[in-house]
Amino acid sequence: MKQIFALALAASAVTASAADFKLPVFETTMLPNGLTVYLMERHEVPIISVRAVVKAGAVNDGPQAGLSNLTGDAILLGSQAHNKAAIDEAFDFRGGAISGGSGTEQSSVQANFARKDIPVLLPLFAELVQQPSFDEKELDKLVGRKMNVLRQAKESPRQVAGTYYRAMLFGPAAYGNPVGGTVNSLGALKQADVQGFHQRFFRPDNAAIIVVGDFDPAEMRRQVETLFGQWRAEGPSPQRADYGKVVADKPRVWLVNKADAIETTFLIGGPGVARNDPDYVPLQVLNTVLGGRFTSWLNEELRTNSGLSYGANSSFNPLSQTGTFSVFSFTAQPKTEAALDLAHKTYDRLFTKGIDKATLDSAKAYVKGQYPPRFETSEQLAALLGDMYALGVSREQIDNFMRDVDSVTPERAKLLIGKHFPRQNLQMVMVGKAEAIRGIAAKYGEVTELEITADGFTPKP
Repeated sequence: MKQIFALALAASAVTASAADFKLPVFETTMLPNGLTVYLMERHEVPIISVRAVVKAGAVNDGPQAGLSNLTGDAILLGSQAHNKAAIDEAFDFRGGAISGGSGTEQSSVQANFARKDIPVLLPLFAELVQQPSFDEKELDKLVGRKMNVLRQAKESPRQVAGTYYRAMLFGPAAYGNPVGGTVNSLGALKQADVQGFHQRFFRPDNAAIIVVGDFDPAEMRRQVETLFGQWRAEGPSPQRADYGKVVADKPRVWLVNKADAIETTFLIGGPGVARNDPDYVPLQVLNTVLGGRFTSWLNEELRTNSGLSYGANSSFNPLSQTGTFSVFSFTAQPKTEAALDLAHKTYDRLFTKGIDKATLDSAKAYVKGQYPPRFETSEQLAALLGDMYALGVSREQIDNFMRDVDSVTPERAKLLIGKHFPRQNLQMVMVGKAEAIRGIAAKYGEVTELEITADGFTPKP
């Protein structure tokens, strides 16, 4: 049943060509209680995707790392009127799907189901968002599973290197908080903590309800108002704070020791851009050349030409207020020095040689071809509207994407590289056998050593 549902979602693809891609028309309203509502009609298939987005995530955890992430997952444990088994059965029986979670700056609950099931499943969705039960026994089991996931992740450096990197770049600022928390921080969380987080942040004046798909707009407006119009907020609304800036005043290396490692995993970089930065789209073109596709410079040099790695890439990772940039790869321990040297040399090519027109044209064609398929299904469009709400992404950035891609010339590329790609005071995280690579790490900056077996992702005092 779920497979059929997934195929139906895929069948709802937007048919517009890359050259004329625009975000479909949608309606935005605000209920008297402060809840933002987005409605986007799409009648290709009789399916809807509904999403609740809350402006709360790891940046709001404070000293309780992982609290937002646990709350986002625990919402699915049942409502005050229906337990988890009843809700799971209701969605499974009708071929629907429901999920939840929380990231750095937003939490969400997402459901997909057939139009005919709106009267049954939309009220259950509303219950979970507004009145989750946070059943204590189920919550304890969830905490145990998440703690095991964290323990297992530290056995795979590629899974945790990015968390160390974020912690290194932002230090004690909110953007440095580990989204999933730590084993110790999760173990200390209780039902009251999750209930308190939900009460503080899951409120109508800090949330949006997004519905995309096959529905009658007047009827859907009525149902949303009925189901969410009585949602009330208590206390002052959450205020957006300064979540931090990247610290890169000198070259630094965090060397994370994994004594049994046979590989070295590394990230190199520094500050990036916010999601709503006017240069965000052109930078996707430039990063495609450097490390954003299989035929990128980094992958060709470190994988194809030298055989030093099975893969290398680079990426801008935007947030609402700022962002990070990183070059990522991994290599066999004896090849660590050669791989790092080649990664630095390849990256420096951006500044010393620039990007010629033929290479830019190839990257622009690739980026334009990849863009429309990212927003084909109702679920993808609902997620995009959620990002627009939570991260402040403008509709103009979406609608002008193709124009902004085409605007990149070799001359403009040079200016953008100098402005946004960090060159001085590069920051690096290396995860591997410290005894074997300590001397190599020292070539690249001031070294701080950490043990991967220690709880968390920051140096111990």
